[in-house]
Amino acid sequence: MDETQMTEFAGQAVADVGALLGGAMVVLGDKLGVCRAMAGTGSITSAELAARTGTAERYVREWLSAQAARGYLSYDGGGRFSLPDEHAVPLTDETSPACVIGAFEIALGSVYATDKIAERFRSGDGFAWGAHDEHVLHGCERFFRPGYLNNLASVWIPALDGVEAKLAAGARVADVGCGHGASTLLLAGAYPASTIVGFDAHDGSIEAARKRAADAGLTGRVRFEVASATTFSGTYDLVRFFDCLHDIGDPAGACAHARDRLAPGGTLMLIEPFADDDIVGNLNPVGAAYYGFSTLLCTPSSLSQEVGTALGAQGGEARLREIVTSAGFATLRRVAQTPFNIVLEARA
Repeated sequence: MDETQMTEFAGQAVADVGALLGGAMVVLGDKLGVCRAMAGTGSITSAELAARTGTAERYVREWLSAQAARGYLSYDGGGRFSLPDEHAVPLTDETSPACVIGAFEIALGSVYATDKIAERFRSGDGFAWGAHDEHVLHGCERFFRPGYLNNLASVWIPALDGVEAKLAAGARVADVGCGHGASTLLLAGAYPASTIVGFDAHDGSIEAARKRAADAGLTGRVRFEVASATTFSGTYDLVRFFDCLHDIGDPAGACAHARDRLAPGGTLMLIEPFADDDIVGNLNPVGAAYYGFSTLLCTPSSLSQEVGTALGAQGGEARLREIVTSAGFATLRRVAQTPFNIVLEARA
């Protein structure tokens, strides 16, 4: 027994307890608007912040201390705290690619299902995506939207072979597994000549997406329908699976169905979590987050569906290539990447 190593690990574990609770603190701060109220205001007391946000000072004081202990806030002495500008952007600006608010919300929602997932460990059964807490469904959209907002029309679509020109001229697009429609609406806004259909198997998500389309004034060019990845209908120039193929019970069947729904010369676009093909390459903070999400969300979701491939969020490009080419696509190439995603193009 190496006592020093044991002590160091115990310290790491305590830090992780603080991180778990700190995530809830971030979601609290977002829900109550206290982070937004602190952004750009300089040093502030708990009483001043409570008055500004319509909250109880005693709760606010404890929250400020918890966030300062995590290093998210600065303690300036004399009962005054501040939110550094460099921290304010990730915690308040949902147009920034550095935004992490959604990640905290989906993580908090995920852990609500811990007891239910423990039962699935014993039974081997799945747990449907739509059965999770609303924080998962809402947080998922907020987690991925900043990346789509900053990369979809400016980097990812232009990286595809000939797709941007088709979209500009007027293409037919299927956004499969669209969730609340963030990527669907962003594409519709960027390419007004194109017609886009969002499909999702979860009724509640489609209802939310339709409301968002109406609020954005895009119902004339976007529609949302309840359908699975292996049952959606229509013919399209572009079929997209954004951060969802690994959640699907039959990803190979979904890709084969997408191939059948593509018009001649059409393109399949995949966005998947960034992952190395070897587990060793994923033993890092990003991999830790994705493996955690995969244990609580992605793998149970796939196992709740027919086939139950359970690819997992860290399947890697080689496994994706095997799935896509076995579905009848001749080529698959990586066209872009971020620290969190890989973007793949498949052609029949």
